[in-house]
Amino acid sequence: MPRCQHLRNIAIVAHVDHGKTTLIDAMLKQSGAFGARETVEERVMDSNPLEKERGITIFSKHAAVTKNGVTINIIDTPGHADFGGEVERILQMADGVLLLVDAAEGPLPQTKFVLKKALTRGLKAVVLINKIDRPDAQPHDTLDKIFDLFVELGATDEQLDFPVLYGSSREGYARTEMDNHSPDLEPLFQTLLAEIPGPVVEPEKPLQLLVTNTDHSDYIGRLAIGRISRGTLNKGQSLVAIRHQDDSLTPFRATALYTYQGVKRLDKETAEAGQIVVLAGLDDIMIGDTIADPQEPQALPGLTVDEPTLTMVFSVNNSPFAGREGQFLTTRHLRDRLFKEALTNLSLRVQDTDSPDALQVAGRGELHLSILIETMRREGYEFQVSKPEVILHHENGKTLEPYEDLSIDVNSEDIGACIERLGRRKAEMKHMETLPSGRTRAEFAIPTRCLLGFRTEMLSLTRGEGIMHHTVAGYQEYKPGFTSRNRGVLIADQPGTSTAYALFQLADRGTYFIASGTEVYPGMIIGEHCREQDLSVNITKTKQLSNMRSKAADEALTVAPPRKMSLEQLLEYIAEDELVEITPASLRLRKKILDPLQRKRAERAKQNTQ
Repeated sequence: MPRCQHLRNIAIVAHVDHGKTTLIDAMLKQSGAFGARETVEERVMDSNPLEKERGITIFSKHAAVTKNGVTINIIDTPGHADFGGEVERILQMADGVLLLVDAAEGPLPQTKFVLKKALTRGLKAVVLINKIDRPDAQPHDTLDKIFDLFVELGATDEQLDFPVLYGSSREGYARTEMDNHSPDLEPLFQTLLAEIPGPVVEPEKPLQLLVTNTDHSDYIGRLAIGRISRGTLNKGQSLVAIRHQDDSLTPFRATALYTYQGVKRLDKETAEAGQIVVLAGLDDIMIGDTIADPQEPQALPGLTVDEPTLTMVFSVNNSPFAGREGQFLTTRHLRDRLFKEALTNLSLRVQDTDSPDALQVAGRGELHLSILIETMRREGYEFQVSKPEVILHHENGKTLEPYEDLSIDVNSEDIGACIERLGRRKAEMKHMETLPSGRTRAEFAIPTRCLLGFRTEMLSLTRGEGIMHHTVAGYQEYKPGFTSRNRGVLIADQPGTSTAYALFQLADRGTYFIASGTEVYPGMIIGEHCREQDLSVNITKTKQLSNMRSKAADEALTVAPPRKMSLEQLLEYIAEDELVEITPASLRLRKKILDPLQRKRAERAKQNTQ
């Protein structure tokens, strides 16, 4: 089939923090995508506030540069396996991939995840070994590891013959050989044009376009994003949407048509096969739908994504503080928002439960679900969530659970303690090596269920200097007998405000999650007990004042600062009978059953059934 020679559609693949978004910044600047006087912020493709805060790519985005009369569409892919739904969609639009690997760290788990998807689709890869200006860079060893990875992932002989460049995305240069000197990214542009094929085009055939992403405009409504597989698309053209759910047909007219120039959208009257376009005209267009010619409507194969591995319950907030801090509080608000998310977030599954106030939400991993929770929280939603639980599969009479490939990078003196803790969590070591920096990297296979909560534990063991990455590897037989938390919690038994006096008096009972002056309610978790059992405490107690007890003496009380935990750490920490209360202003831990007597009855009933 003929290929379009003036187009290239390239997905950039890299592990988190290997320089992918920085490289795109440099490509845009050096190709003239920005005006001479235009102010350009760093990591321009990470436009979502959560992406900028966390330094990761969550949502795929598009940009375009022009070199030697060829338009190169750049597709930024998420590096984390939790956003596999985004990756699956994006690779549908690409004809090749640019694989970015850190010269010091080498290929890591999330590199493997996206690269495997690309190789399975038969895409050609160009490899850029990045950060060669690092003092601990080992570009030649990294190249050997990349080649081994391609072999491990089942690359064909043609895919194994990949071109290699060396460079620094931060400094904005690339070289074809380590001892060459290049001031810019021109060698990279020329390699991409020469090695990545143009898209297959059939301009004479009836129109076909698979919707791989959607967006929204306040002015023209819902937008469909995808690559034209064949035919030509014109603004104002009569079209039909073939629904992926039931193959039904919905006629509409293309009210607006855009392509990309830099990171901006360019209004177009017509677009040809192979181009990535943005299209308006149908308010309920869905990801996976096919846009086609009404005279010959033919559907393209739909999108398939990996199944979710974790599930948790989202429910209406029913704590004594409910409604104080949020804007969207009701079951209808929660239900509408979650089902709306499921329409565009292909890896997400939302189901009703026996309770009208709760919904079962399944996702690809802890990060996937926590990003959804944080997004909703910032939008003004108030709700509560349960502990994440793994989704088990049953095949041939066996119970299977999801397993993950885990990589940890720690100081050499800490590796023993980490291996010992991972052994308790049923992890099996696959590889260990000492890095040039003197640190140690070890790789494990571990059940997803046993990995929950380990990040916090590892940071404690390594004094905050440990790094870990993990990605879902598949399913293996279930291994019973693991409890993630071996300590109980401190629970407030009185409503009111916590006092420094009470915190000081109870300091030997455990570690606190709150400071003095924090408003609490009965059943709210305010700290971790030093023993296995839960303990109810009066954290609002004040000192009785008399001639013998003066209030001025309280000024001498010193209380340890509270232990602060992120949303992910809170989700890892809670037990099956606990919840995280989510509001725009606060994150609180609580027991599912707030009343202490009802809690004891429920615990006895549970023990009697076991």
